[in-house]
Order: sequence, then C-alpha cells, then structure tokens
Amino acid sequence: MLPWKRVFGPLAALLLAVSAATTAPAVAATPTASPTAVTAATVSSGWNDFSCKPSTAHPRPVVLVHGTLANSVDNWLGLAPYLVNRGYCVFSLDYGQLPGVPFFNGLGPIDKSAGQLSAYVDRVLAATGAPKADIVGHSQGGMMPRYYLKFLGGAPKVNALVGLAPDNHGTTLLGLTKLLPHFPGAEDLLNEKTPGLADQIAGSPFLTKLNAGGDTVPGVKYTVIATRYDQVVTPYQSQFLTGPDVRNVTLQDLCAVDLSEHLAIGLFDRIAFHEVANALDPGRATPTTCASVIG
Repeated sequence: MLPWKRVFGPLAALLLAVSAATTAPAVAATPTASPTAVTAATVSSGWNDFSCKPSTAHPRPVVLVHGTLANSVDNWLGLAPYLVNRGYCVFSLDYGQLPGVPFFNGLGPIDKSAGQLSAYVDRVLAATGAPKADIVGHSQGGMMPRYYLKFLGGAPKVNALVGLAPDNHGTTLLGLTKLLPHFPGAEDLLNEKTPGLADQIAGSPFLTKLNAGGDTVPGVKYTVIATRYDQVVTPYQSQFLTGPDVRNVTLQDLCAVDLSEHLAIGLFDRIAFHEVANALDPGRATPTTCASVIG
C-alpha cells in the first residue's frame, strides 16, 4: 500500500502554490506588505470601511464571500473597487481558517464557516444600520451562504445572494473525485485534513443536507453567474439553482467570446461584474454585452 499521507502532502502544497500564483497579485507586487497594511489600503478606498452608510440609491451593504484557498482581500481586488466606485458599501470576511494554515482560507467545515458568515453579517448590519444585506460569493463563497440562509436564520437578513461559479450541487473535479474510493485512506485524509474540500464533493453529506427539500428559501433573490469554461465546478450546469426568485446566467450567452474560467469569473471579468451589479440593483439594470468589459 502506498503511503497516501506523503502523496497528499505535496499535492496540497501544489494546490496552495497554484492558488497563490493565481489569486494574489497584490502580495506578489508588494512582498513586504503586512496584512494590516493590506487591510488599511482597502479601508482607505472605501472597502471594509465600517463607517460607510448605505445611500438611498444603494440601501443595502454588500458582503463579499471568498472561495476555497482564497481570502477576504485577494479574491476581491477586482470586484470590490468596481462596486465601491458605483456607490456601494462593500465588506468582505475571512472564513474557514485551519490552524497553522495562514492566508489560505475556506478549508474548514462549511457549516462552521456559515456560522462565521452569520456573525459577520450581523456586524455589518449593526455598523451600517441597514435591515438587510446583499451577499456576493465566488465558488464555495457562492454556495456556503445558502447554509446560512437555510439553517442559521439568515434569510430575514439577506435580500439577494449572487453566486459567481458557485458549487451549489458540488463538483466532480472533472471526474477526479470518483477515483477517491480506489485509493485506500485518501477520502479519510481529505475529510480529516481539509473538511471544506470534502464537503464540496458532489454527493457529500453536507451537500445532501443543504439541497434536501429544495435549493432556495422564501424571501431571498438568487442569481447564479456561470461560465462554460469552468474547470473546477463541473459540470458547470450543476451550479444552477431551481426555485422561485432564481436567475441562472451563462456568461457566453451574453458574450460568446468571453473565455473566463473558474478563477477569472471572480477575479477580473467585468462582464460578470456587470451582471453582479444588475443583480444587486435590478431596477437600474442595463443589458450585459461584450461591451460591458469597458463599462
């Protein structure tokens, strides 16, 4: 029998390295920047500014929820300023931290992560005085809030949930997860060391509970923005929700030449960002086209 812990250790390190290379442009550009300095920079631009008061035009604060292996800053270097510049009070949190694993979040049990989101939304609402918030999440961050809405009393506090490439019904990672039963100990190790990853596998106990009885809860508007080129949440159609007050969007139906994959849709795709803005303010929505990239 192969020593699977030694096999999975380098694999996990590789995943972290790939994530760092693809989601951390600010830190790469300023290697000496501390977390405090990064946070200060976001506050100075109006992002994570707890003195921000929502306007009449945009009466609800927006809470951004990062994806797996990401964090509250780097996942939102594109979308947060985009929304701030349009007059929104914008906030983001870190969740799902594992002991001894800095910077890379979203690896803890997802039900516990939803509890962190619940506390953070309460903090944002208390600071802003708003009765409800809107939530925008990428990948796990677009799916995890559904647990908060369904099981932790979040529905009365949330107007809309917008998911960018959310793994609402899990992922097979292009079928790779189907190989786990063939490697003795691999599935147990995945559950033990990175439960946030295990929870996202299609058919997991967490997802079975989340989706039992329907995808949505009354009173919340749902938008899913997906890309046909998603290589992480597969098949991409599994991201879509069924139920009242649901809008499912495929980027390529809006702009056929949009080649964004799983990371790009959340990091810098301004066509996706335009759809986010439309979902947050449907009364002022404008058509999303390829030209939205310069909007």
